[in-house]
Amino acid sequence: MTQIAEGYRTERLGHTISEDDLESLIESTTAAILSEGVFDWHTPPESGVLRRFFEGLLLVPDRDVFIARSPDGSICGAAILAHAAHGSEIYGTSASITAFFIVPYEQGKGVGNLLLSALIERAQARGAKALDCRVRETLHDAIALLHNFGFTHWGTHPYFARIGDRTVRGLFFSKLLVPADRAMQWQPADMPVTMSHHEPEQTMTTHPSLTLYPAIDLKGGACVRLRQGEMNDATHYSDNPPAQAKLFEEAGCRHLHIVDLDGAFAGRSANVKAVEGIIANTSLPVQLGGGLRDMKTIERWLEAGVSRVILGSAAVKDPDLVRQAARAWPGKVIAGIDARQGRVATEGWAEVSELTTTDLARRMEDAGVAGIIFTEITRDGMLEGLDIEQTVALAQHVSVPIIASGGVGTLDHLRALREAAKEAPGITGVIVGRALYDGRVSLPEALDVLGGSC
Repeated sequence: MTQIAEGYRTERLGHTISEDDLESLIESTTAAILSEGVFDWHTPPESGVLRRFFEGLLLVPDRDVFIARSPDGSICGAAILAHAAHGSEIYGTSASITAFFIVPYEQGKGVGNLLLSALIERAQARGAKALDCRVRETLHDAIALLHNFGFTHWGTHPYFARIGDRTVRGLFFSKLLVPADRAMQWQPADMPVTMSHHEPEQTMTTHPSLTLYPAIDLKGGACVRLRQGEMNDATHYSDNPPAQAKLFEEAGCRHLHIVDLDGAFAGRSANVKAVEGIIANTSLPVQLGGGLRDMKTIERWLEAGVSRVILGSAAVKDPDLVRQAARAWPGKVIAGIDARQGRVATEGWAEVSELTTTDLARRMEDAGVAGIIFTEITRDGMLEGLDIEQTVALAQHVSVPIIASGGVGTLDHLRALREAAKEAPGITGVIVGRALYDGRVSLPEALDVLGGSC
């Protein structure tokens, strides 16, 4: 490894940062963005955006911000270590490096070694058994650093990032932090012991399965389905949302899609009791949308057990919130893009903007969302089929996963989406609501068509 120059040091920041250090951090981040892009920015945002980003990040539980200092005390690098959410049974054994940079004028002095060592030590101290990292394939120095520290390259994302009009692949790395015999104790029972880290890439099918998300739309504490997004055209299905969620779980579903319709119109969470009841009554991962308009509300639901939050109106009206949330909770923020004939709708579909779906999708991709749910409102609840053409176009213009929604009424509609996904592999799932409640589509048959788990 490169010899570390004398006088350089790292430290982990607390919940506050001095004004001088904040200015130094903003300056070094801007230099790193201009050099190779960090924190998912390729061009530096206004200093006020970076200021709010770092101030907010320091207040987020289970996120550690590390900085590297040069001999004169100025900040010359930074990194973010994300720990598994408290109480997570699935991901509680791993931590992730979500950001890492050294300013260009301090590279080659061993500062990266110093910073990465601090991250590994902290992850081990927090009980992590593995440390994960993903990096663009164009960042050769970062890749070399990971190799030097014994990280294993186990997979490649073909549509990881867009830089200008160019698509860049992403490389996935992991490092085991405990002896191999201890790792065996938490290996999933159905995973062969001899499975190679490279095997997922080698066995990837050319026709990937799609995930089915059963929908629970909440209005007045009950499960309903709207037609074309009209609140006064709702069909009532159940007075007991937790029981409905349990039925989906018992039928073999592995995900739930929940929308607080009243919250979407009011701009704040409204069906709190119903959502909390669903979370308590099932063990399924829940993605929740409707009325999530600030960091406090997002944090409240993630801490309550929601797996992912869906930001819809905020994606149009408060993109800084989306960017801040996506960086604070990597992989837990997805954008909901609802459109009427190609134009984005907000406020529970009550307002239509001049923004096109493609423009907003690209903005959300740049903001760092983990995926996009696309709904053509004119088809929602009508059982006449998805808008395949718009869904495919969206998947071909961005690199983040696309979940289709709005209009599924028959198995043929799911078959059409599966065929479309062969040409647009960015399509990864579909939300089904009314067709399941009405019995037009059965879960076993839907799973068979989609070729994956519900």
